[in-house]
Amino acid sequence: MALAANRIVPQVSTLLVAVVAGMLLGNAPTMVPELDHAVACLRPGLAVAAKRLLRLGVVFLGARLSLGQIAELGAPALVLVVGTVVATFFGTQYIGCRLGLSRGLSLLVATGYSICGASAIAAMESSADADEEEVALSIGLVTVAGTVAMFSLPVLAGWFGLSDDQFGAWVGASVHDVAQVVAAASTGGAAVLAVAVVVKLTRVVLLAPIVAATNVVRSRGASAADGRVAPPLMPLFVVGFLALMLLRTLGLVSDLAVDVSSTISGLLLTAALVGLGAGVRVDRLRRLGGAPFLLGGLAWLVVGGVSLVGVAVLV
Repeated sequence: MALAANRIVPQVSTLLVAVVAGMLLGNAPTMVPELDHAVACLRPGLAVAAKRLLRLGVVFLGARLSLGQIAELGAPALVLVVGTVVATFFGTQYIGCRLGLSRGLSLLVATGYSICGASAIAAMESSADADEEEVALSIGLVTVAGTVAMFSLPVLAGWFGLSDDQFGAWVGASVHDVAQVVAAASTGGAAVLAVAVVVKLTRVVLLAPIVAATNVVRSRGASAADGRVAPPLMPLFVVGFLALMLLRTLGLVSDLAVDVSSTISGLLLTAALVGLGAGVRVDRLRRLGGAPFLLGGLAWLVVGGVSLVGVAVLV
């Protein structure tokens, strides 16, 4: 359903449709009790999708990156990417704390907005101590924000009088999902798209150090608290992501293999978000109130505003 919706209306995010479809499936028994047994039979597979397929999707994403692409950006663009990621990651967590939200939800939203949406949230999930509702909500927020940015940034770039390089850098530094970056940048032509994709993929590279640093902090906290198990410094699937990136850098991954891995990654992530959506209970989601949605909106303003200032100064 999600893939078909995206083919019919390319502006509709596949991941957003997947989350909504999963939520409808998971909550169907509350509306039609007769479906309870049928949905219960699906839950083991949905759980596998939400965990294992999501992480496999992150692994295959690594084939799209190479260190050569990052080096071609130059120092100003690298400063833009690092500055935007750092400001959004820590700024969003601070806002979440001020709004009274849990550390886990704030961390997931911060990771998704600052780096690469659902893929980043999947990588950080094991470090966040968040429940299923918070994981799915954070993915929903970042997907909606990326969809809004996909339509609004081309219009705003015209208002601000950005050049092709500036427009591409802004899209790559502020939009969350790779597919959404491509959709937004394509409105400006091939030159804009080339810059946007490289800037975006450079943000994705920061996923590994962000996860590792977070786990180091958690490990220190765990060592000081009884009964807490320290998380691994680097989850195995993040190691797989880095391994594929290294193979691409060494020229051991062909262009055809890159295309195939991108398709596989998209399919895996779409299936995974159906599984995540199915784990959400609307009645429990209501208890979170409006604060998470306010956090999502403010985080979008942070990543968009910081990156725009960076583009104006550095690009």
